[in-house]
Amino acid sequence: MTHTLQHEIKDGIAIIRFNRPDVFNSFNREMALGFQELLDQCGQNDKVRAIYLTGNGKAFCAGQDLAEVTASDAPFIENIVAEHYNPIVRRIREIEKPIICAVNGVAAGAGANLALACDIVVATETASFIQAFSKIGLIPDSGGTFFLPKLIGFQKASALMMMGDKVSATDAEKMGMIYKVFSTEEFDEESMKIAQTISKMPTLGLVYTKKLLNTGMTNNLKEQLDQEEIYQSKAGKTVDYNEGVQAFLEKRKPKFVGK
Repeated sequence: MTHTLQHEIKDGIAIIRFNRPDVFNSFNREMALGFQELLDQCGQNDKVRAIYLTGNGKAFCAGQDLAEVTASDAPFIENIVAEHYNPIVRRIREIEKPIICAVNGVAAGAGANLALACDIVVATETASFIQAFSKIGLIPDSGGTFFLPKLIGFQKASALMMMGDKVSATDAEKMGMIYKVFSTEEFDEESMKIAQTISKMPTLGLVYTKKLLNTGMTNNLKEQLDQEEIYQSKAGKTVDYNEGVQAFLEKRKPKFVGK
């Protein structure tokens, strides 16, 4: 696996770390393609019940490495979007595993929007989120124009995208952009606790919830109720559902197996 990423599986959690700290974990082609490959591997690995995504160093991800796009052999920007970021966002939303994104520092441009595409986003108190695209005449890609307005509302998202304001982790939590903020001292432990909790929950139920959240982005009420009916039926046939009911009746802690 590429040195631009670090990866390990521990207690059912696939831990992925962006590993280009010298350039604030900005994406080049190697890292983008390697990240896609890692997500595919996690999706196919039955031992993985949750994914924990974070960055090494002071930043989470500063978006695109501009050194790559200004090089003499630079790829076309449309190729970067089509081959790097769009496939990553699709994998994040389609992978049948919950993804906890632990934003350890600045998340800018594509780095911010890839984080917001994840299922649960937490941040350290010193982190920040920046829609940096307008500063260089680009549009917010990596699903930004889709996810951000749904998270914080049209007006706020429009202003942040056009103004390119830096949003502190605390403000991001207040406006509903992310789930929680932790102090610097607590961040690693508390964010990992979320991944540990998620990894021990009924995995298929969480996967079905993720699928419904995806369809709920565009469905009308009737369509979404129909989908809920389908997936509730699927959930009711899982091993973990039976275990959850039995544990409730027997007044004990359930032992979910992810099936």
